[in-house]
Amino acid sequence: MKSLLCLLLTVFGSHAALSAQPAPQPAPNPDQAALVQSDNAFATDLYGQLRQAGGNLFFSPASISTAFAMAYAGARGQTATEMAAALHFTLPPDRLHPAMGALLANFNAANQNYELRLADALWAENNEKFLPAFLNLTKTDYSAGFHPIDFKTAPDAARATINQWVAQQTDNKITNLLGPGSVTPGTRLVLTNAIYFKGLWSQPFLASNTRALPFHVSASQSVQAPLMVQSGEFTYFDGGTFQALELPYTGAQLSMVVFLPKDIAGLPALEQSFTAANAQEWLAQLQHSEKVNVTFPKFTVTSQFELNSALTALGMKQAFEQSAADFSGMTGGRDLFISAAVHKAYISVDEQGTEAAAATGFTMLATAMQHEPPPIVFTADHPFLFLIRNNRSGGILFMGRVTDPTK
Repeated sequence: MKSLLCLLLTVFGSHAALSAQPAPQPAPNPDQAALVQSDNAFATDLYGQLRQAGGNLFFSPASISTAFAMAYAGARGQTATEMAAALHFTLPPDRLHPAMGALLANFNAANQNYELRLADALWAENNEKFLPAFLNLTKTDYSAGFHPIDFKTAPDAARATINQWVAQQTDNKITNLLGPGSVTPGTRLVLTNAIYFKGLWSQPFLASNTRALPFHVSASQSVQAPLMVQSGEFTYFDGGTFQALELPYTGAQLSMVVFLPKDIAGLPALEQSFTAANAQEWLAQLQHSEKVNVTFPKFTVTSQFELNSALTALGMKQAFEQSAADFSGMTGGRDLFISAAVHKAYISVDEQGTEAAAATGFTMLATAMQHEPPPIVFTADHPFLFLIRNNRSGGILFMGRVTDPTK
């Protein structure tokens, strides 16, 4: 049986050149809202699997869900049933893929406040025949380019071509992703998805306030890390055993939300309780606070891993089994399976920002009070969980944790 090599590529950066004018973005319709709910449930499920490896973690559930949605378009039978269950897809295919296309169009719409782009591509063996219906769907709903390429006789040249595409889509943040031997004469299809982001905080931190201070990686061990400091008006929630803080980005469309356990060693318990339902409830309870003293680390995290085992644990089994996979919706025959699903993500956070979204009205709010209440103190000097979401749709674009900002 031939093999389908599925690659999921995510890059996350900072410091955009903000020049494009914003395009109007319609409110999500019911199908898009259902898809976002599905994607968020998948995000928390996948986090539950990936967190078991320990250490810093960063990934894009939106990227992974999008890439596998394209593969799902060609899945049939039990393979399709398992994929839908693992990805939490509830819409029928004839509504799912157009809804995904509408969300992707919103992601790629030009915006003066940030740069966000998502690209898909299919790289197919020259002599491999794919069904027109599959190619039309991936082109129409995912804007996926179709690239015939010579895997059989020139796998290294094919690998170099795909690596070049990755570098171009990610402003050279990721180069030489596919190492020697990762593409072979047996490869028949490489599916790529890249999401790239740049943007600025709505309230940047002053670099002059950043200090090397202890970050407690555990109750008994700490490292010196650059911690940024500022005071301002933020949305905040006290969850009893944890604090939640929204750090907005210019444009009022995207935000980072940080979930900080009050106990230095409290991250595992917080992660255990971090379900899609709880996350939705906690996010709904964020409220404006007049003054929050924020301490937050600068950090850079790069994560790379194969997703086969994590997705298999979530119930997506047949897709990775050579003898059982059914992707006949791609070629008309049961001759493909997913041999590898690779995901790589990068995030850099500093005083200027990580992603664009905005909080407006800070100068409109009254700050002078005769009996000013004490400020809220939010000191992220120990392991925490965070996500980055689209405030309009509620969708989780990125998710991760920081256990040691120096690594």
